[in-house]
Amino acid sequence: MAQAAPKSHSQKDFPLDVSFLDTEASLALENYVKWTNDQGLGGIESCLSKLKAADPTFAMGHAIANGLVLIGTGSSVRLDKELDVAVKTMVEISKTQPLTHREQLHVSAVETFAKGNFPKACELWEQILRDHPTDMLALKFSHDAYFYLGYQEQMRDSVARVYPFWTPDIPLSSYVKGIYSFGLMETNLYDRAEKLAKEALSINPTDAWSVHTIAHIHEMKAEVQEGLEFMQHSEAHWKDSDMLACHNYWHWALYLIEKGEYEAALTIYDDHILPSLQASGAMLDVVDSCSMLYRLQMEGVSVGQRWQDVLSVTRKHSRDHVLLFNDAHFLMASLGAGDAQTTQELLTTLRDASESPGENCQHLLARDVGLPLCQALVEAQDGSPDRVVELLLPIRYRLVQIGGSNAQRDVFNQLLIHAALNCSSGLHKHVARSLLMQAPGPSHVLPSARDVLPSPAPTH
Repeated sequence: MAQAAPKSHSQKDFPLDVSFLDTEASLALENYVKWTNDQGLGGIESCLSKLKAADPTFAMGHAIANGLVLIGTGSSVRLDKELDVAVKTMVEISKTQPLTHREQLHVSAVETFAKGNFPKACELWEQILRDHPTDMLALKFSHDAYFYLGYQEQMRDSVARVYPFWTPDIPLSSYVKGIYSFGLMETNLYDRAEKLAKEALSINPTDAWSVHTIAHIHEMKAEVQEGLEFMQHSEAHWKDSDMLACHNYWHWALYLIEKGEYEAALTIYDDHILPSLQASGAMLDVVDSCSMLYRLQMEGVSVGQRWQDVLSVTRKHSRDHVLLFNDAHFLMASLGAGDAQTTQELLTTLRDASESPGENCQHLLARDVGLPLCQALVEAQDGSPDRVVELLLPIRYRLVQIGGSNAQRDVFNQLLIHAALNCSSGLHKHVARSLLMQAPGPSHVLPSARDVLPSPAPTH
């Protein structure tokens, strides 16, 4: 293994278990944990560029650099030849060096993730965490991969197992509180999640991820006014966290949509969400933009030419098929912008991927879940609500498998409810009533079924 650079002040602040990383790799990891391209820390891209230039044979440098690109889900080895070469180079370099078992696992996990086998990659990261519970790289990569898989309990328990080892004297330990709180929230343990997130914020008020968890909690509990007040009061602390600020503004806008304050929501979109999308092109900003415009559209709000701005970013990703969750949002953009060619390209290539999935977990899921979901979006655009219900109702309990949070996937719950309300079939209207009565989380802020549907006829 190449000799690591002498420790800087920043690297000394890291847990002992990541001391095998050199300075630039440590700085990149710190940016990743904090969800910011902190220029005081060099910014992720700058750190990775310096890392590669300083020692092209540093295997762990390649693992973190490739892992960060892959975990962003904006590129894949299937279509990005440069990334494909980078991953193969990482593997070749690892074979020429006497790496520790832990380092070998890191390389293998990134290679496996690149193939689309997210569950196996998580198994490898978990092996690292069993022996090195304060390995932040393994913790964060596995956490994000579980999120993409919709493995909510695993996302929570992976952090729960290592949480006792992250004592307050270990730098970044407060951020582990925030990571753990998110898994608790996604498994409906709202009180415990809020307690941990507030503990994290009491230590570091600029922890945008913990802010984001509390925003989720208010959303899932339909505490709209409380959520608005929290976002307003905390904005100064998280608005400069450039990798997550857009998403926090998205949460803010959701509260406004739920209050029916559509113009205020569009103002947040125009002032914060779209500019972030255009500046970063990051997948989180992409799905936030698509999801927000789609929700507004379902409420009958005209979004003007805004879909065209989004499509200019999403069009180039229509053949990626890294995540089905992303695909569904790209499709919203091409449908909203009226781009039939891009819509067809996305559907055709996704169908092709589903027919030769290999070990790619997303392509394996595409036939039974991804393609019906995408077709439902097409049918909704074509004004066929009965067909939307026929497609979505059988898979509604499987949608968690496409990943994303409960709040993010709620756009598909809302699509099903809106379609059922507009069906010509009496049977589907009864479906609408049952969906509205049982809707979990944010969907229950939709109008009550008693307000929008006639009562069922009495039985005798």
